[in-house]
Amino acid sequence: MTHRDTTGSRGTSPDRTERELREALAALADGVRAAPDAYRTARGEWLRRERRRRLVLAVLVMVVFALATLIGLWVLNQAPADPGVIFSGTGSAFSGTGPATGGSLPRPHP
Repeated sequence: MTHRDTTGSRGTSPDRTERELREALAALADGVRAAPDAYRTARGEWLRRERRRRLVLAVLVMVVFALATLIGLWVLNQAPADPGVIFSGTGSAFSGTGPATGGSLPRPHP
């Protein structure tokens, strides 16, 4: 299927429309004058924004790290002060010969 102009006006073709649009944009572009230091100003502004982004990211990482450390220390501080069953040394699974009572495990004989 080919593209056809459906407006019904005579003398308009896609080539003519494209040519007129190109001429209009060229005339508009010729009227634009950039400031002499526009590139330097834009680049400086971009670098400042980039430095600020990096600084904000570094501060955010430090805050998250400090918060995680404080939460970890708080959780460790909430542990009970009395030793648990594993480290109490009162129970013996091997009738007085276990590691909790200072003895050694029985060794198998070949």
